[in-house]
Amino acid sequence: MPTTNGLAKLQKRLAAIPADVKVAVQPALLAAANQMAADMKRLVPVDHGDLRDSIEVTPAGSATPSHSQPGGSTIVPENAVMITAGNDAVRYPHLVEFGAGPHVNGGEFAGTMNPGAPAQPFFFPGYRLNRKRAAARVKRAISRAVKGR
Repeated sequence: MPTTNGLAKLQKRLAAIPADVKVAVQPALLAAANQMAADMKRLVPVDHGDLRDSIEVTPAGSATPSHSQPGGSTIVPENAVMITAGNDAVRYPHLVEFGAGPHVNGGEFAGTMNPGAPAQPFFFPGYRLNRKRAAARVKRAISRAVKGR
């Protein structure tokens, strides 16, 4: 005959799972994001290194750099990390990633033709290269937390 003590123990353990998972997942998220960012830094074209050096991993609860891609300054939500490219001094990551078409200049050089620039993708290829490995890392961390290891 089952005892209520065993049931109470199981209920206590099940109630603790979400807290354990949140604690266990953050290091796995950071490790996966750091690997992704490292690959992005290897893939980015380098003239002076400013764009490469602007690629950052921001942990939960922190603010991303202003003028970063994608989205500018944002507070990273709980159980998440963000990888961004760009900052106050580097405001062109989207032009490198996606390229720019030929266009007529405005401003000081109004009327002159800008030939554009070809796309040199680095951000999303780095993401695609690592997404399955990152998901597996997070799933392993969740499983370990649920099992109580």
